[in-house]
Amino acid sequence: MARTEGGGPGMTSWFHNMFRSFRYRNYRLFFTGQSVSLIGTWMQRIAIPWLVYSLTGSALLLGIVAFSLYIPTFLFAPIAGAIIDRWDRYKVLVITQVLSMLQALLLAVLYFAGAAQVWNIILLSVVLGTINAFDLPARQSFVIDLVGDRSDLGNAIALNSTMFNAARLVGPSIAGMVIVVSNEGVCFLINGLSFIFVISSLLMMRLKPRAEPDRKEDVWSEMKAGFRYALNYIPVRDVILLLAMMNLMGIPFTVLLPVFASEVLEGGSSVYGFLMGATGVGALAAALYLASRKSAVGLMQIIAVSAGLFGLSLIFFSLTRVFIMSMAMILFVGFGMMLETTSSNTLLQTIADDDKRARVMSFYAMAMMGATPIGSLLLGALADRVGAPLTLAIGGFACVLASLVFAWRLPRVLHEVRPAFRRLGLIERR
Repeated sequence: MARTEGGGPGMTSWFHNMFRSFRYRNYRLFFTGQSVSLIGTWMQRIAIPWLVYSLTGSALLLGIVAFSLYIPTFLFAPIAGAIIDRWDRYKVLVITQVLSMLQALLLAVLYFAGAAQVWNIILLSVVLGTINAFDLPARQSFVIDLVGDRSDLGNAIALNSTMFNAARLVGPSIAGMVIVVSNEGVCFLINGLSFIFVISSLLMMRLKPRAEPDRKEDVWSEMKAGFRYALNYIPVRDVILLLAMMNLMGIPFTVLLPVFASEVLEGGSSVYGFLMGATGVGALAAALYLASRKSAVGLMQIIAVSAGLFGLSLIFFSLTRVFIMSMAMILFVGFGMMLETTSSNTLLQTIADDDKRARVMSFYAMAMMGATPIGSLLLGALADRVGAPLTLAIGGFACVLASLVFAWRLPRVLHEVRPAFRRLGLIERR
């Protein structure tokens, strides 16, 4: 894939290094379309739990709704990864974006028709979760097709995270204001319309024809081969296991934020939006830092430290009762969370074999979006019994413990990952 004029390997300034993936036309199109669409996505993510909590007042139902969104990814991601390694990732993305748009518009129609109830919200969440099971590994493994040069892969992934968290900052703030002056249905409608931008950007791309892989085995066999690869390759296995623990016990904290905003901080939808926005500010700072790095070397150590930082910050957040202090702590929660998840993403895509990348990223999707439903259900049920603050403290402690185990295993993991770094020219050969 050719580089666009005006960008070149001679750019040495910090700014140009941070945004070097913008040299590629296809990546610029993808970034622009996704930036708009993700704002709508975050508006819907804010509106659904607020609507459910407004209808029911139940922390448990908040967990069930989140469970229904994420559990299909856990169930279908492994076979989706094997299928995507055989199919054209570009075509898969176009299909998933169109289906996601239809899901959001149907949710808006139900709301404005006065027919939105918890049961159909759960059903549509299951539909979206099934779409995401194919969308996430396809989108993650598609990045290398956009930048071409593997040395720019880490930068492109970090910029994607920057985009994601800029939307996390803007989307909840807009959603909070829209809900105050209007209703949740407007958020669903805006999200549906926002997919027009990402679909248009995909259709405008000029991609080289992808050679069809020579696949002699069936999908089931390739899925099992992907499991064996991830299980036996220690760096991939340990990173995914830590990520799974983070998403089981820590990252579902967002499910309890409506409870924390209304009962602990005694606020409304605007306070909820501010907390989500502050999480986005911290996450955005982490993504920008990662975009400024030159390679994947050193990411293992960052993963270990950031998981611990996330857990500690979550514990301190659970202890706060003052809005300003809560905002400060949630910034560090967002920073640690994004530092860990994006570093894991970059590392996995860097060291994974090309013909297994989608399958590895499907396991990443399982850890990111598969453990989350179980954690959401677990934390929601626990919060109903012991309250949101103590539940968050327990989750934070579990993440700190997992980070210490990962750090203890780090010498072995680094020993196993160095050959991949040498093969890619990221460290000197010996």
